[in-house]
Amino acid sequence: MLIASRWLLAATLALAGTSVHAAECLPRVESAWVRLPPVAMPMMAGFATLSNPCETPLQVVSASSPAFADVSIHQSTVVDGINRMREVDVLEIPAGGSVELKPGSYHLMLMQPKTAPKAGDKVSIVLKLQDGRELPASFQVRANPNAS
Repeated sequence: MLIASRWLLAATLALAGTSVHAAECLPRVESAWVRLPPVAMPMMAGFATLSNPCETPLQVVSASSPAFADVSIHQSTVVDGINRMREVDVLEIPAGGSVELKPGSYHLMLMQPKTAPKAGDKVSIVLKLQDGRELPASFQVRANPNAS
């Protein structure tokens, strides 16, 4: 009986450690930037690479920023030679993989900036995961997308 109790305790502790580790695992936001439009516009776009080092897929379900009235996740595709953009409800980041937010693909639509950002400014954007956790990130405003 004592051996069974010790085994059960060891198994419970091992599982508890695994679930805590999985719950703490977050994707990384890398190379994050916002494209500064050539003229003042009520919208901008945000780009980054979202890397998931976790053992399970993670889902980004929304985003927000104190610098913009609204932030949403979009995907651009070319259908019959026409560029189409649609809002995405869930952006899945595969386990051990990454998703690139880039021009002509997935990106963040940043609507109605509260102030006029300038090249070199930093914009705070929070990605919200399906499990309720939040991932804050800093995006650099760039006039030239190739600038770092």
